Amino acid sequence: MENINSIIQSFNPISLSEMDDVKLMSRTDTKFAFNASHLQLILSKLKEYYSVLEIDGKRMHDYKSLYFDTKERKFYLDHHNGRVNRNKIRFREYVGSGLTFLEIKLKNNKGKTIKKRIKVDSITDDLSDKQQKYIDKIVGNKLEVSAKQWIDFSRVTFVHNTHLERLTMDMNLTFKNKIKEGDLKNIVIAEVKQERMSRSSDFMKIAKEISILPVKISKYCISTLELNPEIKQNRFKEKVLFINKLKLQKNESK
Repeated sequence: MENINSIIQSFNPISLSEMDDVKLMSRTDTKFAFNASHLQLILSKLKEYYSVLEIDGKRMHDYKSLYFDTKERKFYLDHHNGRVNRNKIRFREYVGSGLTFLEIKLKNNKGKTIKKRIKVDSITDDLSDKQQKYIDKIVGNKLEVSAKQWIDFSRVTFVHNTHLERLTMDMNLTFKNKIKEGDLKNIVIAEVKQERMSRSSDFMKIAKEISILPVKISKYCISTLELNPEIKQNRFKEKVLFINKLKLQKNESK
């Protein structure tokens, strides 16, 4: 990790205020997952095209998230069953910036991810009346939800130097509920965020060069599977095999 931090420090920095033009609250997301052993090679190739978000001198930022779902796991099952116009609800603390939000993500039938959020004082296991009303308004109907699991990770955010594109890399991922915990610490989940999906992304080109292809993957769904092995998962079997293979993979890139 020391070499990784050194490479990240060699990128040009970009501030939070300079990122205003690439917030991309309505966007297309293209995800990738790869063994962390590839990270050094990928970062060395990215430096020419991207800058790195820096807040108070830090370039790797910790995120703490508490996800909510219904008793029947509607949000998980909507994703598992391939339903469009599906939601995810979470509290997220952006540790480095001291900000915490209640966030609702919608994946619509056009493949767009739309994120709505309100600022809150802190993460809590229970929703206030105001927060519940906000969820009902955004989702479009009243849902009874409760806290299901924590997902924590460290993120590096890259901003393309010339294109309207953000790239995030999440690593050191851990998750837990009240009775169990797990991690994907040796896997990096990268996400290219664009106004409209374009394969001209330099990260996508670099990933393809070393045989890392896009994959539809959800940190919430994967952690739900690990924490609740009895849950319906037949449509995720290939993803589980993929993740297990990544855990054992070694970097053969030169």
